[in-house]
Amino acid sequence: MLGKTLAAYLTLCTSALAADACTRDWLKAQAEKYVAAQTAGKISDFTTSSNVSYTEDFKTRDFATGILSKPLKVDFTRSLYDTTACAIFTEIVAASNTPPYVLGTQLRFTNGVLSKAETLATTTGDWFFNAANTLKYSKAEDWAEVPAAQQNRAAIQAAGDAYLDLFGDKSVKVPWGHPCARLEGGTYMQPDCNVGVPSGMKMTNRRYVIDEVVGAVDIFLGFGGSIPDSHSFRLENGTIRYVHTLTIMRSGA
Repeated sequence: MLGKTLAAYLTLCTSALAADACTRDWLKAQAEKYVAAQTAGKISDFTTSSNVSYTEDFKTRDFATGILSKPLKVDFTRSLYDTTACAIFTEIVAASNTPPYVLGTQLRFTNGVLSKAETLATTTGDWFFNAANTLKYSKAEDWAEVPAAQQNRAAIQAAGDAYLDLFGDKSVKVPWGHPCARLEGGTYMQPDCNVGVPSGMKMTNRRYVIDEVVGAVDIFLGFGGSIPDSHSFRLENGTIRYVHTLTIMRSGA
């Protein structure tokens, strides 16, 4: 009886400590470790857990043979920190690397330990890929903290969902910002984001990383039901200011 009580107490303490650990500063530290590991190409610098669920371009992979095993010359990064879901989204632009890459990675933590990692590793041959343009435009954007009144988790997710729902239902009302800029692969579209949106497309299996502090959300999804895709949104004054997309289109990727 005492053993069971002690075990339950330790489990409760571990859970409490993990919840306390998942602060914005703690997530920032994990993002920095991830970027350093990708720069060095050494997964051991980031995690020693053997129970991590890892996918690359939505296919199950081994860290030892995936993109994280390859050192990259990293030119720019931006991360979102979700303290509610204990998750991170990090954009890595490696424009000066050979070959060039733009990565989007969602990392999720359970009880203070990395439990799930998903990476989209776009490169030459993917949708509108141009890492030099991505570096130029993404680096110039302002994704700073928004006022507290705009830090509404539900509203941020709803805006991202509305944009994606529009692909399948043209009656959906999207909170477009004016101006709005869309970085699609390496193509920059502004000042209107409501251009070239196809119809009849299902956007399925959405996974969210929401950062209320900067008014942003990243969504991993199956574009048209199956194409590996990431859409990131930055809101200002309740409307969409920036959209970033990463879409895997290489044959055999």
